[in-house]
Amino acid sequence: MNRPDARHPPVAPTAISRPWLARLHPGLFGMVLGILGLSGAWQRLGHLDVGGAADVSAVLLIVGVVLLVVLLVLWGVKALRFPAVVRQEWSHPVQGALLALLPVSTLMAVALLVPRHPELTGVAFPVAMLALAFQGTMAWHVVAALSTGQTPPELVTPALYLPTVPGGFVGAMALDALGWHGWATLLVGMGLGAWALLEMRILNRLFAGPLPPALRPTLGIEMSPAAVGALATVTLWPSLPADVLMVMLGVASGPVLAVLTRWRYWAAVPFNVGFWSFSFPLAALSGAAVEAVGHGGWPVAVAMTAVGMASAVVTFLALKTVLLTARGKLLPPV
Repeated sequence: MNRPDARHPPVAPTAISRPWLARLHPGLFGMVLGILGLSGAWQRLGHLDVGGAADVSAVLLIVGVVLLVVLLVLWGVKALRFPAVVRQEWSHPVQGALLALLPVSTLMAVALLVPRHPELTGVAFPVAMLALAFQGTMAWHVVAALSTGQTPPELVTPALYLPTVPGGFVGAMALDALGWHGWATLLVGMGLGAWALLEMRILNRLFAGPLPPALRPTLGIEMSPAAVGALATVTLWPSLPADVLMVMLGVASGPVLAVLTRWRYWAAVPFNVGFWSFSFPLAALSGAAVEAVGHGGWPVAVAMTAVGMASAVVTFLALKTVLLTARGKLLPPV
C-alpha cells in the first residue's frame, strides 16, 4: 500500500481534537454547488412550461445562496483565527484543490442570480472578479505542483480538476450572465485546455488501481468536466442544435458510467461530506439534458426524468448530511 508522501502530511496530523471552526472542511462548499446546480436544472425545466418548476428553482436558489453566505462568513473567520490551518490546507494537494469549491460555488451563484435580478450586477461583478482571481491563483498552484512532480502519485485525484476545468466553465457562465460574452468564451477555451492538460495524468492514476478509501468520494468530480462543459456550452450558445447537445451528452455519459463501474469501491466508504462531489455534475448533466429536449422538441417527460434523478441524488445526500450533523460527525474529528 502506498504511504502518504512526507512532504505532504495529512492536514490534521495530531490526534488532539481542534475547535470545530478549525475543522471546517472545504468540501462543504460542494453542498452549495450541488444545490445551485439543481436550481439551474429546475429553472431550465420551467422554460418547458412544467408547472411548479420555477418555484422549486427559486427555493433551491435561496437555500443555496444562504448556505453560501454562511459558509463564506465562517471560512473568513476561520482564516482570521486559524491562519496556519488554512495555509496547511492550501499546500495540501487534495485539500488545496477542494478549496476551489469556494470560488466556483460563488461564480455559480452569480450565474444564476444576475439573469433573475439584473439590479445585482453592480455587486455581482466585483464578487465574480474576486472569485476568478482566487480560482486562478489556485489553478496556478495546483498545475505547478502537478507538472513539477511535487504532487505524490497517491494524491492525484479528480479533485485536481476543480480549480481549472469546472472553474473555467462556471466562470464562463458567470461572465456571460454579467454581459461579458467574449471573455466568457475565452474561459470556455481555457477550461477545455485545462481538461486536456490534466485528463491523461488523472486518468492514468485512476486506471492504476482504486484510490485510497479517504479519497474515493472525490470520484464524483470525475464526471464534472464533460457535464459542466456541456452546460456551459449551451448557456453561452443557446441556439445550438439538439444533435450537438446530444453529442455532448454522449461524451458526458462516459465518465458517469466509468464512475458507476467502481461503485463497490466508493460505496464501501462511510458517508461523509465529500460525496457531495456527485451532486453538481449530475445536476449539470440534467440541465443539459433539459436543453437537448427543448431544442429537439422531444417529450418533456425525458427532461423531467433527468431532473428528477438528479433531485433524488441531492435529496439523498441532504438527508445523509442531516443525519451526519445530528450525530456530530459532519466535520473531521481532528
